[in-house]
Amino acid sequence: MPFAQIYLIEGRTDEQKKAVIEKVSAALSEAVGAPLENVRVWIHDVPKAQWGIGGKTAKDLGR
Repeated sequence: MPFAQIYLIEGRTDEQKKAVIEKVSAALSEAVGAPLENVRVWIHDVPKAQWGIGGKTAKDLGR
């Protein structure tokens, strides 16, 4: 059973996350030959204050 973990800075819409799940699932299914119903995708929404870029938080950078 293929399993993908996706880390995103918080703020994506439910529609965007749905699109990520659909496209990643289809790509994994095709790449490894697994049935689509066996693919799992887990999206982690990471708060901007907990995402570091170049020694600063994404929140401090205005992301």
